Amino acid sequence: MSEYLSPGSFVTLDGKPEWGVGQIQTIIGPRVTVNFENAGKQLINTDRVSLDAVDEREAGS
Repeated sequence: MSEYLSPGSFVTLDGKPEWGVGQIQTIIGPRVTVNFENAGKQLINTDRVSLDAVDEREAGS
């Protein structure tokens, strides 16, 4: 998991653009809970998939 992501950060999930932008809720090791605008709360294993940071200004649009 990248050091630049932290609770409150906005992200997208690589390969799931239909989920929209999500906000990180918790991080415990590689397990990240993200609340996505179109998919709700999801538990993501960052050892298996990538989360891409989104600028906060882009997240609000």
